Amino acid sequence: MSAEARLKELGLVLPSPPDPIASYVTFVRTGNLAYTSGHGPMRADGSWMTGKVGEDLDTDEASEAARVTCLGLLATLRKNLGSLDEVVRVVKVLGMVNCTTDFTDHPAVINGCSDLLADVFGEAGRHARSAVGLGSLPMNIPVEIEAIVEIQ
Repeated sequence: MSAEARLKELGLVLPSPPDPIASYVTFVRTGNLAYTSGHGPMRADGSWMTGKVGEDLDTDEASEAARVTCLGLLATLRKNLGSLDEVVRVVKVLGMVNCTTDFTDHPAVINGCSDLLADVFGEAGRHARSAVGLGSLPMNIPVEIEAIVEIQ
């Protein structure tokens, strides 16, 4: 099943892709690889999910923020590629978690993104990944995620 068909089957609607907040671009293609800039959890209404994981948000809430972030990543890919069916496979994901110093479950947070990529792309959505904790992120967002994908 194609990624676009799977997205519909899952009942997912992608938000408008986010605009850059400075002098960078959200997508770069070089050869058969596409790189996204870091995306945060912007809701469909344009508002941002915020908070520090381990203080303001628990692991499940932060995982949902990672899922929302992934929807934005998918929206950026679709906007720039014309269709998610142009994705051959997700190669690498870097997930950054805005968390307290004693929070150590970063992988469970970023699973919100990884699981959605696997749901949409199947085996081609399974990827190499890093999940790291940071002391802060822009605008106090709980997660920032970037991806590298192989494209046709």
